[in-house]
Amino acid sequence: MSKKLVAYFSASGVTARLAKTLALAVSGDLHEIIPTQLYTSADLDWTNKKSRSNIEMSNKNFRPAIVNKVENMEQYDVIYVGFPIWWYVAPTIINTFLESYDLSGKIVIPFATSGGSGMGNTNVELAPSCVGAILKDGKRFLASATQDELISWAKTVE
Repeated sequence: MSKKLVAYFSASGVTARLAKTLALAVSGDLHEIIPTQLYTSADLDWTNKKSRSNIEMSNKNFRPAIVNKVENMEQYDVIYVGFPIWWYVAPTIINTFLESYDLSGKIVIPFATSGGSGMGNTNVELAPSCVGAILKDGKRFLASATQDELISWAKTVE
């Protein structure tokens, strides 16, 4: 049986709730990806071209710093990584997280929350950050996704 990690970044709490449900559903450990500089409402204002999130997302090489690391990442075989969809992809902090570890031989499975956007180019943008890993197709969920929905999905992607 493989050891599973559910790592997530949540700017507003929506992805956090989904990640906690998923961790229970797959019997995985839970890890919150915490940025060194927390995001404010102004930072997340996608209508303001000068907001922090707009600036970060317009530079695909930008890597926001993370406060915490996963202890003993080598023990995990399957890593679910969750985030809100920003501009049809994962926020660049997810690249920071993935690039912080040797993922060789691991299965990486993205999951996301969004008010309406799909996964867009998420896997294309994440692939260079998952060197040596098997990057599975991700899925966007509604914040109201049930544990049964998540269990059913997890069985198809692992």
